[in-house]
Amino acid sequence: MNLTVNGKPASIAEENPVPVSRLLELLQVEQREYVTVELNGDILDRGDFDGATVKNGDNVEFLYFMGGGR
Repeated sequence: MNLTVNGKPASIAEENPVPVSRLLELLQVEQREYVTVELNGDILDRGDFDGATVKNGDNVEFLYFMGGGR
């Protein structure tokens, strides 16, 4: 399956569709407990990671929000 991940082409050896939770494992995303996932422009709720699926040609962004500063 071919995807765009964080603006770059990516391929995974899985059939359509793949749950977002599985995609995080396949792509070895670090700090999964803190990642926010945007799928085709929509921010997903963490509780939807098992039910939301990724298919060929989708655009996925992995985002990390941090606080700090003064």
